[in-house]
Amino acid sequence: MTVRRPHLAKRLNAFDATLIVMGCIIASGIFMTPSVVAQRLHSTALILSAWILGGVIALIGAFVFAELASRRPDVGGMYGYLRDAYHPALAFMSGWTALLVSQSGAIAAIAVTFATYAHPWIPLDVPVLAVAAIVVTGLVNCFGVREGVVTQNVLMLMKIGAIALIIAAGFFGPTAQIHHPTAQAASLGTLPIIAVLGAALVNVFYSYDGWQTAPFIDGEMKHSGRALPVGLVFGVSGVVVLYIAVTLGGLRMLGADGLAATSTPATDMVRLVIGRAGEAIVAAFIALSTLGYLQTAALTVPRLYYRMAKDGLFFKQLAYLHPKAQTPIVAIALQCAVSSVIVGWGNYQRILNYVTPMDFLYMVLAAVAIWIFRRRHVGGQVPAIRVPGHPWSTLFFTLVSAAFVANTYIAFPRDSIVGLVIFLSGFPIYLFWRRKASAVSPPLAASEAN
Repeated sequence: MTVRRPHLAKRLNAFDATLIVMGCIIASGIFMTPSVVAQRLHSTALILSAWILGGVIALIGAFVFAELASRRPDVGGMYGYLRDAYHPALAFMSGWTALLVSQSGAIAAIAVTFATYAHPWIPLDVPVLAVAAIVVTGLVNCFGVREGVVTQNVLMLMKIGAIALIIAAGFFGPTAQIHHPTAQAASLGTLPIIAVLGAALVNVFYSYDGWQTAPFIDGEMKHSGRALPVGLVFGVSGVVVLYIAVTLGGLRMLGADGLAATSTPATDMVRLVIGRAGEAIVAAFIALSTLGYLQTAALTVPRLYYRMAKDGLFFKQLAYLHPKAQTPIVAIALQCAVSSVIVGWGNYQRILNYVTPMDFLYMVLAAVAIWIFRRRHVGGQVPAIRVPGHPWSTLFFTLVSAAFVANTYIAFPRDSIVGLVIFLSGFPIYLFWRRKASAVSPPLAASEAN
């Protein structure tokens, strides 16, 4: 008798993929980062150049992942790309790092940000509220991928609406004349412009980062070899447009020096239009945006651990799908538990420093995988989307990502080395799971044959 096993439900389309990609990128950064970039540059032309150049780099990265998704659909995103281009050990180590620090740490940090801004309306302690947000978003995604995506899409559209209101304030509100010529001279006079621009690009690229998480959910895409690649390109393009528009609005309303003088540019922009109530409104916008990010993370990241378990490289329970909802509820629960522990531990910000160089190293490996898959003719001669301008555009993205890796080791040598140690610790764990999978595979095969 053949037992019918649950499988991932293919219910998502290109529109869903686009909003998921945008949800993976937009959290709270765009509400503050424009001022950080302005503090480094103090020049309208340079500020815009940084955001445009960062957008171009992000878009090339989106095309890199779009071609990978075209050539290798239904493999679990980055995990599958690393496994098939290089070795399962490297893929496992990336997942191991994601669970221990990178994804779990990011979720914890964003949850605390949400709780900080939502606290005035929800009278709970910040850590308790942060854990509650992690658990609630996890539960929503246990009911089914369609339910999780609908919630994600609604929150993402509300996020876009909130950012659009900030953009409108910047373009149509009054202007504030704020000048700080001394700061400008100090910023641009002591370092070459290329060095200052490079330092600002670090913050810009962090703001654009995150699209690489979306392909974890490729197993639930209808026509994933096309829908997901289209979503990657359109999603990143949409974020680039929004971020540049926010920057233009801020420059028009506050000026380059005014933008540099504030740590809360979005709040200042809205306050100039509607008064002190703008502070509460922008706080609500940030709470909404961070909650949307948590929902997207709960939707996408647990699929990584599900894939690892399906390959026999992690606890087999993580490959369990709820018979009715067809969702990896054990993997979702694991992600919620680890992120909640990090919230309680309170060291999530330093954890992000641990894994930053590894995140950009994965970007380098993903870009190099384009050459590997093209040489092997993986996915056929004409995938749905190819990297335009390859090999030069791919090489440019590879070199930029490698420069970010080098920069983090120079700027944060101790934390970067800790991150590398955590990453390398995954190799003996991989060997353990591979040996365990090899030991049980013959009886499993015999059982399935019966």
